Amino acid sequence: MNDKQIAIKSENLVKKFGNFVANDHLTFEVAQGEIFGFLGANGAGKTTAIKILCGISKPTSGNIRVAGFDVYTENEKIKKNIGYMSQRFSLYEELSIWENLRFYGGIYGLSAKTIRERSEAVLKRLGLEDQRNAHVRSLPLGWKQKLAFSVAILHRPGIVFLDEPTGGVDPITRRQFWDLIYEAAADGITVFVTTHYMDEAEYCQRVSIMVDGRIVALDKPTALKNTYSCKSMEEVFLKLAR
Repeated sequence: MNDKQIAIKSENLVKKFGNFVANDHLTFEVAQGEIFGFLGANGAGKTTAIKILCGISKPTSGNIRVAGFDVYTENEKIKKNIGYMSQRFSLYEELSIWENLRFYGGIYGLSAKTIRERSEAVLKRLGLEDQRNAHVRSLPLGWKQKLAFSVAILHRPGIVFLDEPTGGVDPITRRQFWDLIYEAAADGITVFVTTHYMDEAEYCQRVSIMVDGRIVALDKPTALKNTYSCKSMEEVFLKLAR
């Protein structure tokens, strides 16, 4: 993989809090347009690593570049070239769907014309054209999550980070959410996703599995199942997490 094809490059990423090592020499690369699963139990260090990759937190040591930028010195440039959707719902519930789209479009520095065009495209794709003036709080959770994802990529970032995006959502809506992820990847957006649902790991092109701050496995889901003689990614995860 040459540097132009690499969206994220991490070499020996270490993050310490006092004597506690949250991220222990994480080394991996993510290709442009790849759907990359970042798996691990609660407390494995996933969210800590994501904050570093998003330019929010600095590592203790290591060489890390995101969207071509250095996490130590170019974190503001990283923030402008990525999208982010948190585990908790990240839109303003007191605003309407349309107002949220317009607000975030402005934060991303899009022109009024671009905001209008892209917002209309989002409403059409999600089937929310007739509800544009509805308060976000009135939407079911699954629709909120799909809208939040669409807002996170409204500015067409090179990379989008999704931290447990489908938590609490029913299986059908989760599948629909992943259709949106596939569409984004097909448009060249790199998708870096954490999830508790091991069936979703099967949807990723490659996955890493973290245990106690370390990456203990990284490969395609099929290859991991073969390596560990397992029928599912859930079996792989349980075998490694134990």
